[in-house]
Amino acid sequence: MRYLPHSPQDIQHMLQTIGVPDVEHLFRSIPRDQRTERPDDSPGLPECQLRRYLEGLAARNKNFCVSLASAGAPFHAVPKAVETIVGRSEFQTAYTPYQPEVSQGTLQAVFEFQTIVSELMGLDVSNASLYDGASAVGEALLLALRVHKGKRPVVWVSEGLHPHAKEVVRTMLHAFGDVTIQWLPLDPGTGATVLPGAVTADVAAVAVGYPNFLGVIEDIAAVSAAARSAGALSIVSVPDPANLGVLASPGALGADIAVGEGMGLAGTAGMGGPGLGLMAVRDEYVKQMPGRIVGQTVESRGGVGYVLTLATREQHIRREKATSNICSNQALVALAFTVHLSLLGPSGLRDLATLSRNRAMALRRGLLGIPGVRPLVTGPVMNEFALVFPRDAAGLRAHLADNGIFFGVPLARFCPERPEWREAILLAATETACPDDIAHTILLVKDFYREGK
Repeated sequence: MRYLPHSPQDIQHMLQTIGVPDVEHLFRSIPRDQRTERPDDSPGLPECQLRRYLEGLAARNKNFCVSLASAGAPFHAVPKAVETIVGRSEFQTAYTPYQPEVSQGTLQAVFEFQTIVSELMGLDVSNASLYDGASAVGEALLLALRVHKGKRPVVWVSEGLHPHAKEVVRTMLHAFGDVTIQWLPLDPGTGATVLPGAVTADVAAVAVGYPNFLGVIEDIAAVSAAARSAGALSIVSVPDPANLGVLASPGALGADIAVGEGMGLAGTAGMGGPGLGLMAVRDEYVKQMPGRIVGQTVESRGGVGYVLTLATREQHIRREKATSNICSNQALVALAFTVHLSLLGPSGLRDLATLSRNRAMALRRGLLGIPGVRPLVTGPVMNEFALVFPRDAAGLRAHLADNGIFFGVPLARFCPERPEWREAILLAATETACPDDIAHTILLVKDFYREGK
């Protein structure tokens, strides 16, 4: 807990300095119906008792030894070295590096982040990160609409994107103006996105997941070729960039824009945030990118220098010409992502992705060997997949939770209107799940159905 040492006199002095009459005035922007008017008349607790009370509340949280879930928030083993490096005092500032002469370290770190993202995505240039993976999809669609200057008011978006990303896309494009979203269905057999036919001349972009929300690896080359043949842009959303250690990059498969969520390689997502939005594009679209781009140059004495090359944000130019007004970047998370990928290197990332897939396939094979368990779809997967269980999927998850295993995410939580998903669970495994964990999980599932719990 923080100790706030301000006396009543200190508070009055601060209020006078900023020119407001009282503390209440600082909250005037919050609507009255959203505020608690009744003062807190509780006597309070001594610090030692309060600490014990809060620790008791924290102890009610369930701690899992094994996580077999992703659903947009993959769980990877981030080494302690990342936390140690990121925690150095040189990085403990949130100030935007407007002044290159005093911000070379920050600028270089961002430049290295951009380089890593560009190499991962197989595209020419990356920006200095975005708010999260969901808003990055929306930003990519808005970028495509700007490229076509309003002459193509339709975007094709796969139903295979994460449901939360789809909601963000609806919100962002609704605010943009007269744009039509055509949702592309998933094949009920394979789980892959189905194009309704040739891409039409009014389509600005086609967006798909890689892999999609069900874990199916989409045919990015075919989607990109279809979009390109009609002059539209292809957008690929990568929920777990670690998979690109094995999978071909979006750029190599013809994508024009690639976005993703990088939090899984930077730390553990929890308590609502933060995320790490990734974006990379082909060179011809760089001026339409939201956010900031750090460039490398040569300074007056011939040494390497770094500077903000592009900053098309609402703070820097007239609002009506800004490419985005919500493109806040997660600089500290991006730094952790950069440090981790730098420590791994290309071969380390490939090993991580291979190990994750091997563990996932071992889990999938073992579960499919249980009578009544079947795959929801048959398309190729990486390290995430959806299985349908014979009955009581909720009870099964609770049983495994009692044994310290977070057993996937029920698909019905995201799409309750789909009865065929009622007993389906979206599972994933990464390098954090050891063979003993997987064997124990399979045994517990067998016991659950054998004993009829």
